[in-house]
Amino acid sequence: MKILLTIAVILLIIALWLSLDFTLGRKKQLKGLKRVNSPFRASTIDIFTQGPELFADFFSELKKATHHIHILFYIVKDDPISKEFLSILKEKADEGIEVRLLLDRMGSFPIKRKTIESLKRHGIHFSFAHAPKLPFLFYTLQARNHRKITVIDGKIGYIGGFNIGKEYINLDPKLSPWRDYHLKMAGEGVADLQKEFLIDWYKETNTNLLGMNAYFPALHTGNIQHQIIPSKGAFLEDTFSSLINRAKTNIFIGTPYFIPSEKLLNDLLAAQERGIALTILVPKISDHILVKEASYPALRKLLEYGATVYEFQTGFYHAKTMIIDNKVCDIGTANFDRRSLFINYEVNCYIYDQPFIKKVQAVIKKDLQDSRQISLSELKRRRNFKEYAARLAAPLL
Repeated sequence: MKILLTIAVILLIIALWLSLDFTLGRKKQLKGLKRVNSPFRASTIDIFTQGPELFADFFSELKKATHHIHILFYIVKDDPISKEFLSILKEKADEGIEVRLLLDRMGSFPIKRKTIESLKRHGIHFSFAHAPKLPFLFYTLQARNHRKITVIDGKIGYIGGFNIGKEYINLDPKLSPWRDYHLKMAGEGVADLQKEFLIDWYKETNTNLLGMNAYFPALHTGNIQHQIIPSKGAFLEDTFSSLINRAKTNIFIGTPYFIPSEKLLNDLLAAQERGIALTILVPKISDHILVKEASYPALRKLLEYGATVYEFQTGFYHAKTMIIDNKVCDIGTANFDRRSLFINYEVNCYIYDQPFIKKVQAVIKKDLQDSRQISLSELKRRRNFKEYAARLAAPLL
């Protein structure tokens, strides 16, 4: 009996410590944060949905860099495509091109010390982002820089859902083919991607390059109006809420992890009560424990109100997108989950160009054809112990 009591006390102390660590850590992260008033831009934008095509283009543009390469990824692995990527960066650094590489510390955990040393020997400026540290160790383990930003010569930018690893080029049997949305941008919006990269670089290295004109060349005006809106564990919920509440006819949400906040869930329910058609696309298979089960309670409520829910069948669906009334399309790095809403650094592109939105809708139509509609009765049958565990972990999912 004493042993059980001792174990219970220890578990209670650990739980209290984790709760206090998380609460104070989040409070520190939010201190001083202000909403970014992102300007409207006009750029040329292309969309990639398959890893092999994206990386063929991405690597080709890296090889053509003439002044600098700035890259931020959540994940770079220690596998063949990651090594190819790093080799290209070394080659460009050897040519005298400025190369800065910023990787999330936990997401890119497989990167070895000898690999980093090799990058630095070639003249690459390297830093990890969001390294876990005291006094809020538990919270800083959770708070990730989930952004994926590339800027080449200040003129070409990439943003979206792809990281660097074998699964992203369909070499992971469980998750293949990998379906994702990634944007390539040329024009005014690249300056905003550059700014966000340099802000993150300054945070991690204490090197302020924001005033350097060489990184902000003159840019042409494209034909696609958009905004680049960053978030740092705050304000993303308000942005999504505003979009949902402005909907007049229809809402589409595509996400690998559908774990909305109570506010966003209520917004979606209210939208359906107004007669708004809601369609949600999620993957059938999961790449993380409990995230699928964590989505079920919200999906059941939305299905009760008439939502249409699809599960992607042919591979893993990792795209992060939302389309409102065929008038605004969000594509970026943020998932429709608590982690992206309240913890992670994210960056999204909100597009207001009708022809481009139609192009995205054609992609989504194909993805829905590769999906299966699921019913409320089916989701009710899926209740199990994992779902109850997921409810407890939902704030971290």
